[in-house]
Amino acid sequence: MNLLFDFYQSLLTQKQSKYMSLYYLDDFSLGEIAEEFDISRQAVYDNIKRTEAMLEEYESKLKLLSKFEKRSELVAQMKQAIESNATPEEIMSMLDSLEKLD
Repeated sequence: MNLLFDFYQSLLTQKQSKYMSLYYLDDFSLGEIAEEFDISRQAVYDNIKRTEAMLEEYESKLKLLSKFEKRSELVAQMKQAIESNATPEEIMSMLDSLEKLD
């Protein structure tokens, strides 16, 4: 959820972003967030669950996190291939895969 939040935070409202930040990044409890905003724990819980669903929906449509993870994996493979003196064809194949992600 932290990675989804990192990728899609700018698509959230200020309130959603603040709740998620406090809950996931600052490790506040639902009660602490509720006290901070003078609302019920249930309201905080509902907002966080709704926001989590939104983040997952964004990822299912945009796939930014998935592409980032695949890109990172390909870059690591390319580094390893270069260190092990891979052929130019092997490296070009990895570059082609990298280009296809976008």
